[in-house]
Amino acid sequence: MTLLQALVLGIVQGVTEFLPVSSTAHLILVQEALGWEFGADDAFVFNVLVQLGTLLAVVVYFARDLAGILAAALAGLRDRRPLATAESRLGWWVALGTVPAVAAGLAFKGFFKDLQGDPEVVAWVLLGSTAILYVAEARARRTREVATLRAGEALWIGCWQALALFPGVSRSGASISGGLLAGLDRPAAARFSFLLSIPVMLGAGALAVKDLLGTAGALERVPALAAGFLAAAVVGFLAIHWLLRFLGSHRLTAFGPYRVVAAAAMLALLYSRA
Repeated sequence: MTLLQALVLGIVQGVTEFLPVSSTAHLILVQEALGWEFGADDAFVFNVLVQLGTLLAVVVYFARDLAGILAAALAGLRDRRPLATAESRLGWWVALGTVPAVAAGLAFKGFFKDLQGDPEVVAWVLLGSTAILYVAEARARRTREVATLRAGEALWIGCWQALALFPGVSRSGASISGGLLAGLDRPAAARFSFLLSIPVMLGAGALAVKDLLGTAGALERVPALAAGFLAAAVVGFLAIHWLLRFLGSHRLTAFGPYRVVAAAAMLALLYSRA
């Protein structure tokens, strides 16, 4: 993988990780469109770096929120009143909402990994899961703030996030949809979605780094892919900021037509080379 390839794919990852359009599908689409083929080791190292880049983006963007949540959670434990404040509750609700994705990922790791390795499946999932955005917008009340979430609703949103284990669904699209169906307004649903992504991305990143250290020649590849990491982090930060503002006045379904076009483009490319 060249420096230019890593930079381009890092930018793609940074944008599509947080927009409801599926980063997995877009990384495949770009590679298919440009005719880029990478060895298994190169692809693995790159995936680790860009995943950590997007994790850095969301942690930096929500640093103040995270500091407040952590302080409130620790104070609640100290006072033996863990759910006393909105911030402490939010911390526990994020932890609770993480459970479904972690449980499903561990139980069916091989199954989801096989799906991710099939670009045609990813394209069809991208196309079909677009319906989630329309269902969420059609049935959502969109009247509540994050502070009003209850435990069951956090778990509900976490179940929607777990759907993103199917490559092509879009983690942010699924969890924001779950938030809308729980009654959150769009910016609140997006904020909880981004906070909910942190434990999942942190856990996946830690496991990936562990595997990375056991990959032959991994350390030699990392410097060349530093551009991908930085691109994913910087562009991811900007994507979060843009989406939060965009959802203040636009429907989630604004991304629907684009997802259909992207899925059609993927299928066209794949079938033309079959």
